[in-house]
Amino acid sequence: MEPQKFTLPLGKQELIVEVGKLANLANGSCTVQMGDTVILATATMSKEARPGVNFLPLMVNYQEKLYASGTIKGSRFVKRETRPSDDKILMARVADRTYRPLFPKYFRRDIQVMLTTLSYDRVNEHDIVATTAGSIALAISDIPFEGPTASVRVGLINGELVINPTKEERETSDLDLIVSATPSTIIMIEAGANEVIEEKMIEAINMGKEAAQKIANFIVDIQKKIGKEKLVTEEPKKNQDIIDYVDSNYAEKVMTALFEKTGKLDRYGYFRGLTKEVEAHFEGNLDEDELREVGPAMDALVKQTVRRNILENDKRIGGRKMDEIRPVSVEVGLFPRTHGSGLFNRGETQGLTLCTLGSPGAAQILEGIEGESKKTYMHHYNFPPYSVGETSNRLFTGNREVGHGALAERALMPVLPSKEDFPYTIRLVTEILASNGSSSMAAACGSTLALMDAGVPIKKPVAGIAMGLMTSHHNKELYKILTDLQDEEDMGGDMDFKVTGTKDGITAIQMDTKLKGLEDHIFVEGLEQAKAGRLHILEEMGKVIGAPREKLSEYAPQLVSMLVNPDKIRFIIGPGGEMINKIIEETGVESIDIEDDGAVVITTMGSEPGEKAKAWIEGIVADPEVGKVYENVKITKMFEFGGLVEFMPGKEGMIHVSEVADEYVEDVSKFLKEGQVVNTKLLAVDERSGKFKMSMKGIKQPEKKD
Repeated sequence: MEPQKFTLPLGKQELIVEVGKLANLANGSCTVQMGDTVILATATMSKEARPGVNFLPLMVNYQEKLYASGTIKGSRFVKRETRPSDDKILMARVADRTYRPLFPKYFRRDIQVMLTTLSYDRVNEHDIVATTAGSIALAISDIPFEGPTASVRVGLINGELVINPTKEERETSDLDLIVSATPSTIIMIEAGANEVIEEKMIEAINMGKEAAQKIANFIVDIQKKIGKEKLVTEEPKKNQDIIDYVDSNYAEKVMTALFEKTGKLDRYGYFRGLTKEVEAHFEGNLDEDELREVGPAMDALVKQTVRRNILENDKRIGGRKMDEIRPVSVEVGLFPRTHGSGLFNRGETQGLTLCTLGSPGAAQILEGIEGESKKTYMHHYNFPPYSVGETSNRLFTGNREVGHGALAERALMPVLPSKEDFPYTIRLVTEILASNGSSSMAAACGSTLALMDAGVPIKKPVAGIAMGLMTSHHNKELYKILTDLQDEEDMGGDMDFKVTGTKDGITAIQMDTKLKGLEDHIFVEGLEQAKAGRLHILEEMGKVIGAPREKLSEYAPQLVSMLVNPDKIRFIIGPGGEMINKIIEETGVESIDIEDDGAVVITTMGSEPGEKAKAWIEGIVADPEVGKVYENVKITKMFEFGGLVEFMPGKEGMIHVSEVADEYVEDVSKFLKEGQVVNTKLLAVDERSGKFKMSMKGIKQPEKKD
């Protein structure tokens, strides 16, 4: 294919798509440019389905290349890019959630989308360009992708909604919303917000949808002109005898289990037992491959039963109403030595969040194509196998854990105190101890509890709730929105819509769907129902702890803050860090952190060491005072006409021979020696040279040591 370019005006910018120049052996490839930001997107598909796979094996990889912004990795030893950073994993998850609903559910070939930054201008955000680029690569390929999609960002700056704000504009935005849409409907939403009210959020979503659809229709035109013919796929044939036998003999048993067995593990164990019964019935008559269809047939019956009862009978698992939240209970202050802790229970979901406070120097250093930055607030989410009653050798952080942790982290960011008011580094860790639906929202609620228990002065409590959706496959008008998703409702439902916020507004949203898009009114109803659920949970949390504790834990470090003249930072640090290390060692403080603007934070485990270090630093940066006596200072150098004394750190003055003693001094060496400790007064400062004139006359001197 000869290289071809397609251009779409977007406000003051242009979206430039080039196809046929790079990576032409992929099933689909393109570069997408906005400003000087350029992304290469490739989409490939395996030749055959992977044996034994019962899910869509889609992989989306976001490749951050430091050369894109003219950067070399700061590490002394590792100069090449390694594992993606958390924020790039999150970008890949946004793209994955945008594409995944638009493949045939039964498709089992491996699909890989790779998004690579080739150029980044630090103005036009690469994540939005990349997510759209991946959709174009899929759309023009022969991969059975039922898109296209396009993604845009919506900001709220000075009360005005802005499409695709620049990196600089995002820093002052009260909203960071990503909307992905097909030419007809919204497919994915991700948002962080500074207590944005529901009505404004709906307005922003609609604005994002319109902008995304404009781009999606542009991609449709490209697809019509150069797109490859799509691979024709057919749903694998199922053994109808198995399906009929399961449906006719186990419908009542499944119904009984769903509405009478209250525990998740009891239900799952019961369903496994039913599956084994069916397998035993067909054993000897079916081969191993056919017997593997028994489990999916039973699973389909369970999901159908859940869906039918919700849509036709307004009946959820355990008999809950559509907007009913499972019982909520909370505890705080669970452990004696942690700085703060919160235990959040909702039904069978249980999240334990621990808060640790550290010095500013404990901040995480982030390095990427955006440059280097510091992160002083972190939330980490762990999902051990025992939380769902299973065993696993996968014990380390996966992309799902990164995503859930980031959502809970984003939920609390708008209510955190400013760095000036609370200069601590804050780390939250949520351990999911039991999971039966919406553990990420348990992490958000637990974070609020742990922060308040630790005495972190957050502005308001935050809570979160997960909303679900059940639709009829035969009647488009029939649907039910569910508050507080749990197990089979989540796996068998059509939407996962997580919303966090305070009593006054939304702080975060994450929405994805298994459908090929959602009608606009779903978001309106979903947000209204989510607000009611959020306020209920906030009320329950407030019964245990409604505001941050007045004091920090006795085991948390104490911070002593001060502001010095930036020009004097070098005196505090000293040559090779000699002075600052000496202060730390001799006072016993934990650390001393200094910012370029002159902010100094002393971290100490007791007030006395901190005050000593502060006094020492104040002495170092203090301005010389004419007439002041400086005690116990050393003679640093001798001359025939006098001695040089360091009367303040980094400041030396001359004691002329005529100012050494009250009587006449002929030979200064008989009175002063290098290293001698003296008391001296600042007589004057020479305005032209800046030199200091000192005197020992009339001042009692320290006793000389033998």
